[in-house]
Amino acid sequence: MKRITIYLCGLLIGLVSMGYAGDGVRKFHGEISDSQCALNVHSTTHSHTEVLNSKGMGGTAANCATKCVKQMGGEFVLVAGKDVYRLDDQAAAEKFAGLKVDVSGTLDAKTKTIHVVTAELGK
Repeated sequence: MKRITIYLCGLLIGLVSMGYAGDGVRKFHGEISDSQCALNVHSTTHSHTEVLNSKGMGGTAANCATKCVKQMGGEFVLVAGKDVYRLDDQAAAEKFAGLKVDVSGTLDAKTKTIHVVTAELGK
């Protein structure tokens, strides 16, 4: 009985440390970007680098992301390493355009969409 209890406690600690919570909520860390830059529509590095160097999109990652969403039909996304996640709460994402954030939510793996529960500046 003690071994089972110890095993289950270890498993729970492991899941919590990986960012999972009770009802499927996970924590994601990355930058709020726009779908054009993140998905290489007009960028080859999954970033704002080329566009910002061209001086055509406002000079900052936040300006670039916002302009791409509002004027070019994009959407705000979370870039976490090599992964790009769509965000179902675009209003929350807009507040953090171009910034590193921590997003808690549930992931729809099929559509790579995070159903946002909370979003806050990254630590």
